[in-house]
Amino acid sequence: MESLAQLEELCDKLYNSRDSAERAHAENTLKIFSVNIDYISQCQYILDNALSSYALMLASTSLMNQITEHSLSLQLRLDIRNYLVNYLATRGPNLEHYVISSLIRLLCRLTKFGWFDDDRFRELVTESTSFLSQATSDHYAIGLKILNQLVTEMNVSTSGLPSTHHRRVACSFRDQSLFQIFQISLTSLHQLKNDGIVSELQELAVSLSLQCLSFDFVGTSSDESSEEFGTVQIPSSWKPVLEDPSTLQIFFDYYGIMITRPNLSKQALDCLVRLASVRRSLFTNDAARSRFLAHLMTGTKEILQTGKGLSEHDNYHEYCRLLGRFKVNYQLSELVNVEGYSEWIQLVAEFTLKSLQSWQVWASSSVYYLLGLWSRLVTSVPYLKGDAPSLLDEFVPKITEGFITSRFNSLQDGLQDDSSDNMLDNVELLQDQLDCFPYLCRFQERARLQTSNNKELAVIEAKLAWIVHIIAAIMKIKQCTGCSTETQEVLDAELSARVLQLISVTDSGLHSQRYGELSKQRLDRAVLTFFQHFRKSYVGDQAVHSSKQLYARLSELVGLPDHLLVLNVIVGKIATNLKCYTESEEVIDHTLSLFLELASGYMTGKLLLKLDAVKFIIANHTRDNFPFLEEYSCARSRTTFYYIIGWLIFMEDSPVKFKASMEPLLKVFLNLESIPEPVFRTDVVRYALIGLMRDLRGIAMATNSRRTYGFLFDWLYPAHLPLLLKGISIWADTPEVTTPILKFMAEFVLNKAQRLTFDSSSPNGILLFREVSKLIVAYGTRILALPNSTARAMYDYKYKGIWICLTILSRALSGNYVNFGVFELYGDRALADVLDIVLKMALSIPTSEIFAFKKLQKAYFGFLEVLFCSHLSFILNLDTNTFMHIVGCLESGLKGLDSNISSQCASAVDNLAAFYFNNITMGEPPLLPAAVNLARHIADCPNLFPEILKTLFEIVLFEDCANQWSLSRPMLSLILINEQLFSDLKAQILASQPVDQHQRLSLCFDKLMADVTRSLDSKNKDKFTQNLTVFRHDLKNKK
Repeated sequence: MESLAQLEELCDKLYNSRDSAERAHAENTLKIFSVNIDYISQCQYILDNALSSYALMLASTSLMNQITEHSLSLQLRLDIRNYLVNYLATRGPNLEHYVISSLIRLLCRLTKFGWFDDDRFRELVTESTSFLSQATSDHYAIGLKILNQLVTEMNVSTSGLPSTHHRRVACSFRDQSLFQIFQISLTSLHQLKNDGIVSELQELAVSLSLQCLSFDFVGTSSDESSEEFGTVQIPSSWKPVLEDPSTLQIFFDYYGIMITRPNLSKQALDCLVRLASVRRSLFTNDAARSRFLAHLMTGTKEILQTGKGLSEHDNYHEYCRLLGRFKVNYQLSELVNVEGYSEWIQLVAEFTLKSLQSWQVWASSSVYYLLGLWSRLVTSVPYLKGDAPSLLDEFVPKITEGFITSRFNSLQDGLQDDSSDNMLDNVELLQDQLDCFPYLCRFQERARLQTSNNKELAVIEAKLAWIVHIIAAIMKIKQCTGCSTETQEVLDAELSARVLQLISVTDSGLHSQRYGELSKQRLDRAVLTFFQHFRKSYVGDQAVHSSKQLYARLSELVGLPDHLLVLNVIVGKIATNLKCYTESEEVIDHTLSLFLELASGYMTGKLLLKLDAVKFIIANHTRDNFPFLEEYSCARSRTTFYYIIGWLIFMEDSPVKFKASMEPLLKVFLNLESIPEPVFRTDVVRYALIGLMRDLRGIAMATNSRRTYGFLFDWLYPAHLPLLLKGISIWADTPEVTTPILKFMAEFVLNKAQRLTFDSSSPNGILLFREVSKLIVAYGTRILALPNSTARAMYDYKYKGIWICLTILSRALSGNYVNFGVFELYGDRALADVLDIVLKMALSIPTSEIFAFKKLQKAYFGFLEVLFCSHLSFILNLDTNTFMHIVGCLESGLKGLDSNISSQCASAVDNLAAFYFNNITMGEPPLLPAAVNLARHIADCPNLFPEILKTLFEIVLFEDCANQWSLSRPMLSLILINEQLFSDLKAQILASQPVDQHQRLSLCFDKLMADVTRSLDSKNKDKFTQNLTVFRHDLKNKK
């Protein structure tokens, strides 16, 4: 770079140019600042001398990348940190906001990464207060911004920092600094309260309080995309501040101050939501908790009385969340005993009714919190003690009626035309609403359903859909409570009879021509939901005997005296849907879900076989009878459909009926097998092959015993399995075809419920594995020869097929139905070839990509676990670089957040270390060839075992690991391999702790190996695991 002016010009192009080529050139030219540590001094020069804000941004972001991606020396990081603090103090007020934010993020990242390296990094909170004490508001703002960003940085995991280390830093920060920062935010709020106008400083102070209250205090790692959270686990040291009335009041005050800025006032409400959610045990006693509750109720009541700010949607939504927290964190008995409860509950009821009436204006996600509050209130009434009235019988009927009326009004106003806003299409939101509503209906002991027959047909169907959904939700309550009174049963029968009568109307006449209409589809989905809940409550031997009143009333109303006749109605509706809906994937999937629930129940499954409609489906499962099978959009539903058919077929346990039922699929097989290879690559063949594989997978999923699996195996092998190899060979570059083929094979080789158990004289296990080998080798050879693409496209194009192959081979290798020694003994290359090609496919994927895709990650580490358990010699025969790459992936998997992956990696490491201990450490010459190879690998990489042992100790001691038992197993193996490694690691851990703790911790380490012998038998491993649990507890409670 010849001059600073040229650099500033390039930076301007990087951030402002509309020419993509020009931006790309600037980016490539300036990239050196982010990747080369020699340019760190150049970044400082730019910060000192550049006049362009974009050049300053370049220097800041480059330093951020350097800090995050490279291991810089401690002194260099301290120098950068001190420089930044001084830079912000001297030049900060004159910088652009985005430059200040970038520099502050850099400073906080340095602080986080160096938290345990030097105590000077922890002084940032104290240094921030010096900004607050200066005279200018600009410095005050910078101080608050630093604290805001510091809390955010400590609360969010960072790429480049292991999750275990992140949690250690976060816990230390929580214990040492977070409370002080929260106190600073409160002090700032009080000082800035009387500024007169809403200022940036007030916004920063409220934001800082919210950041502190939103901190992940106990490492729950909640879903950041959700606004839901449980109890806020504030530390006990915060108790005096939380019990101080001024803490709550300051946020109510700021809500009033910021009312003209809804995006800010909602933050004050969010703080109140979190304060209302603090754990009950935080308070000194019941009286303190009652005072806190009374203050919350008074504050919310004043907002309701004035209506201040609730015309803004953001405020309204947060206020609904605040009300919803009252019953989540407090008992009804506590609420009714607060002075002013009657006025408060009346105001909340009026607010709820008004909200329901304003359905078109406010998002339904807000009303959800209000319905949840009322639902929890009424379910607590039976447990209410004392004389204080709850007043719920006065308000709940009005709210129930208001809810139903609001649903109808929303339809009447034309919302049904906008499918994107129609709640009947949003299953999750609909379920949230209706989960709360039935409790209000049961509380009333009656249901009020109103409908009108003089409206447009689509509106009528939409109204009926709402009514049926409400009735379905009421049916569901019996499952939740486990009992129902006779009166409730009669009411349920009355409601159910209306739905059953409705079905005969909606599938005849004009309605029978409306299967393509959204309103008709919504109504039928509501009917299916009703059937699902009715079945769970009232179908089954036990349900029938305990529901005599319901069936007696149903017999009077619709002539259905028992559950077999009701089942006949349900199956009739299922058959109608499957015949009449050809393009509605949602209705088909919902219908099949209900059908599966019926078929998979032991009693209901037996009953289904008695019904003529079911017999017809089993014998005639063709596209002529069920047109949805021909629709590509419903292709995934085919697997479920055939899973149900298979389940019903195998329930009869008859090979004759099985073969008869498979006739439609046999015709497809024979047709495809007759097509020569040169014309096999056509659209007709493609769709037929995809459909056939999906159908077969469903049938295979239904085989749950040795006998039923034998039916399918004998039907497929050897006659039809060659078609799979033919398909995979010709269509290898088309994932649309290869994925169904591979997924069928993955299901076919899965030995669930020991279904793949062949006779001792049967070669079927070996023959099946040879077919698996041929299929995977054919696919792998072709897929590796194809060119690569972008990461997302690579997953669809290659990675998905590879992870399914890994799953197939893992299941085949661990299925315990093949003696793999036979292959080498008789010179059969099936095992060697498939292991070789699968390993090549696995190694073709970069490690970062493996961790980027969850299913790929799961299959990859599952395969490694099987290899290290049963085929370790194959791994040890690899070259050292490949071996080290694989073991490095295992170490990365140990550090991951997924405990299942971590356990699989621990198992693989344990097998490797145990092999080393048994054959090299304790072994006698001559060594096995595999042992010689392992010794060579370790000689080339002597730090391999020490690094893994260190990683395991860090995870177990400093992380809240859920799989301690699994991680403890390889730890003992690694310790016994070379006990000097353990001694060195012990010294490192002691050195990282305070000096006054060394003696005590040294005794803890001695206890870790107490009564542990030099062997790897199960009893010795269990003893070490017990010692490790005690050791971990003692270390964490050293204070």
